[in-house]
Amino acid sequence: MDTIVKVEGLRKTYGNTVAVDEVSFEVKEGEIFGMVGPNGAGKTTTIECLEGLRKPDAGILRVLGVDPQREGQTLRENTGMQLQQSNLPDRMKVWEALDLYATFYPKAANWDELLSQLGLEEKRNAPFSKLSGGQKQRLFIALALLPDPKLVFLDELTTGLDPQARHAIWDLVRDVRARGKTVLLTTHFMEEAERLCDRVAILDHGRIVALDTPINLVRGLGVEERVVFSVEGALPAGFEKALSGEAQVEIQGRQVSVRDRSGRKTPLVSEVVGLLSTQGILFSDLRTEQPSLEDVFLSLTGREMRG
Repeated sequence: MDTIVKVEGLRKTYGNTVAVDEVSFEVKEGEIFGMVGPNGAGKTTTIECLEGLRKPDAGILRVLGVDPQREGQTLRENTGMQLQQSNLPDRMKVWEALDLYATFYPKAANWDELLSQLGLEEKRNAPFSKLSGGQKQRLFIALALLPDPKLVFLDELTTGLDPQARHAIWDLVRDVRARGKTVLLTTHFMEEAERLCDRVAILDHGRIVALDTPINLVRGLGVEERVVFSVEGALPAGFEKALSGEAQVEIQGRQVSVRDRSGRKTPLVSEVVGLLSTQGILFSDLRTEQPSLEDVFLSLTGREMRG
């Protein structure tokens, strides 16, 4: 596969604040590539440098083979962009926005078809202010697809949406890739990256701390499963010591989480349930959870996600 985006040693500072610190990665043709991490990790600054909206302090950037700073017109004609702070005039109708933006591109896609494909036909004459959050995001995706781009940038696309709207947008992103487009997205929702992305770069404090497929990142964590349950009172002091292997116990209020990083022979859930019964501990809501990208993030950074 061809390389669509190539970043080498990207650095961007604002005064004494280092927003992006020596970031390097590549995006291959036809993949959904995600940059994930908490707010302030450097995701938006990185994507805005790639879009030509910000000038990097150092580094080499190539998007579709061109320098975003020197060949901005070529870049804009071949990429679609949905910005984190996207907005339109309240009274502008959906069709008016698409019709206007189509004039910006020499070979614009048929916006009537985009209206239908993105489920906005019924909102054709609706003013922007009357659209729901999910409908606004669908409109921004339609605007991003107007130049019939090879590459689509999506920055924090589902922030502020309810779960139903978020899942609908995920389906649209998959459809965009199915059209033969390459997608580069940023998000601070780890589940979103896990569901959508072929490869993920985890950023923290402006640096990439891990880059791989979601499956490989989770496998590399070495956690087979987690057992979560609630207790009526405090756990006995010897509960954790009675567990075999390298089991670790985390307690948050009434909820207890037990995880093991070792390749154990006895299933963790069987041992936990047996120990709870033996020690006469009253418990409820017991379930097993598979490790996720959020577990990878916590393991790499040692703290909770910042909102």
